[in-house]
Amino acid sequence: MEDFISYVLQFGNLNQHQIDLISKKAKLLMLKKDEFYLEAGQVSKRFGLVTDGIMRVSYFNNKAEEITKYFIDENNIVVDLESFDNEIPSIAYVQAMTDCKIITFSKKDWQELLDTIIGWDAIVRKIVSKALLQKVDRISSIVAQDGTTSYLTFLKKYPNMANRIPLSYLASYLGITQSSLSRIRKNIK
Repeated sequence: MEDFISYVLQFGNLNQHQIDLISKKAKLLMLKKDEFYLEAGQVSKRFGLVTDGIMRVSYFNNKAEEITKYFIDENNIVVDLESFDNEIPSIAYVQAMTDCKIITFSKKDWQELLDTIIGWDAIVRKIVSKALLQKVDRISSIVAQDGTTSYLTFLKKYPNMANRIPLSYLASYLGITQSSLSRIRKNIK
């Protein structure tokens, strides 16, 4: 829980009473590798922060190919905002790539925090804004680059992630085949 409170305090100030209320509403979710946090067709009912592990966000394209959109590692939020806010089915799958620990809040508890804590909405906006900027940066740093450059960019930005996720998912994220990624990795060693 301390991880979540430390994370939140980067975006605003809270008094001890507010911190206690947040702590009371928080739940620790443990996911084993390959378990799903959310599946397409479900309504997102939790807002979470990954405190340990890596999650993968993916979808199926119109050719029924599984595409990895991005990864979520430690100290990053995990939520399908559109589904969570609007209570509509998600189009994404959110899956644990490693064993994961996630601090979560139910939709009801999250709303209670928004209704009760003065300034919580401003903190949440800053958290969500940071997450959206990171998401855009992750995607834009890969798009329109050749496979080698994309892989090297990924290694530079996320050095602790590359050896923790399967090559097939990393290749999908980079927009290349697994065999191409294997060749690229062999050539840069």
